[in-house]
Amino acid sequence: IAYAKKNPAKLSYGSAGNGSAGHLAFEYLKMTADMFMLHVPYRGTGPMMTDLLSGRLDAAAVGAAAMLPFIKSGKVRCIATGSAQRLPQLPDVPTVAEQGFPGFEMTQWYGMLAPASLPQEHIDKLAAETMKAVRAPESLRRLNADAAEAIGGTPAQFAQFIAAEQGRWKKVLLRAKVKPD
Repeated sequence: IAYAKKNPAKLSYGSAGNGSAGHLAFEYLKMTADMFMLHVPYRGTGPMMTDLLSGRLDAAAVGAAAMLPFIKSGKVRCIATGSAQRLPQLPDVPTVAEQGFPGFEMTQWYGMLAPASLPQEHIDKLAAETMKAVRAPESLRRLNADAAEAIGGTPAQFAQFIAAEQGRWKKVLLRAKVKPD
């Protein structure tokens, strides 16, 4: 970050495309750290990873599951994680927040959605069965292997979470003038 501040536009970062999670993560970091790096959008993670691994890109923000093999083999260096706490799979890698940017958090998440017209009894049943599946030992093992965490909750809690995420990312999108292709 110090180098980027002293040398604006000399560093580049890649993403899987405009509006992708990696693009937003770096725009959020640029906004938080008050720095500039050149964004290089790709058509997917694969082509971006090729350029990152070959040294044609200086940096990227990529989900842990895709990066763990390259980090473990020493082909890339993980400078920070966007999670609130250090990842158990990378205990020696500090978070962005730990490196002087308190409150910074960028994680990818998934959830189950249904049409608004679905009867409440079906929503309740889907929610209960989804939580049962997510908490199953095999699911937890697979999630852990991908550096993912099963959180879950009620449909109302998920709706609140989505609203909070929309508010946070709207600020980033507006400030960075991000427009999907």
